[in-house]
Amino acid sequence: MPELPEVQTTTSGLSKVLPKQTIKDIWTDWPKMFYQHGDTLLTNEVVFHNFKKALIGAKVVSVSRRGKNIIFILSNGYAFIVHMRMTGHLLYGKYIYKNKKWIPKEEGPLNDPYNRFIHVVLTLSSGNKMVFCDTRKFGRFDLEKADTIKHSPRLSHLGPEPLEPAFTLKVFTERLSIRPRGKIKPVLLDQRTVAGIGNIYSDEMLWLSGIHPESQVSKISPEKIKTLFSEMKKVLKSGISFGGDSMSDYRNILGERGKFQEKHNAYRKTGKKCSKKGCDGIIVRKMVGGRSSHFCSKHQKLFK
Repeated sequence: MPELPEVQTTTSGLSKVLPKQTIKDIWTDWPKMFYQHGDTLLTNEVVFHNFKKALIGAKVVSVSRRGKNIIFILSNGYAFIVHMRMTGHLLYGKYIYKNKKWIPKEEGPLNDPYNRFIHVVLTLSSGNKMVFCDTRKFGRFDLEKADTIKHSPRLSHLGPEPLEPAFTLKVFTERLSIRPRGKIKPVLLDQRTVAGIGNIYSDEMLWLSGIHPESQVSKISPEKIKTLFSEMKKVLKSGISFGGDSMSDYRNILGERGKFQEKHNAYRKTGKKCSKKGCDGIIVRKMVGGRSSHFCSKHQKLFK
């Protein structure tokens, strides 16, 4: 699933090309992706019809990120939220519809095999299109009113943003203290604790911090919490600087792969020797809180 760095990479790309463009049309072959806040009894087809009415003719005012969500504010008072879920990613470029498929007009990264599963297409006034590619079709589009979007159930439960200046060590410690008996890995993955962290980056920040993923939150020393806080910010910024992680489906808006997967120390390194200098441990894989975790058998201390 795209995490904070991948979603931020996509958001940054779209925010450079979408604002001031008018949405001319919207197409889908999978209306189950579409939802409307406050109207849970409507069919997906009706919701998609409402999406078309709200979007067509509106200009994109801004594109921003909250957690793993991308927020599009429109000129007519509407907004929509995209969550890429497991295998989704947004692309931008020139496409044509041929033989019941959307294909890029030109050769290049958009022709990557992982970019061919297109289920949503927004036609823009520039002639370009923003398309949503999703192998497993788990992604979702939520229609909202711009002035009440903060209260959207997609956003209202989210914890603080870990890269914001206001997210201090004190705030991080307070967020962790909400679940003192929880294991640190599931607590980090809980979007109510901190927004945007997922499986890849939690494994990496815990490896860098020397903390076992099953450590009980209340038992972790203040020094280690401080280290985790620092490494969290570093690894998320690193993920952004490398254009996200493309070990799986993720691609940026131009269809290009990120490079953070080349920097892994723990994630999907099962059976490999730990790369920490002076450590002779082995990276092991274990289910923690229902999620796969990768960690060093030696230097990541278990606090319990």
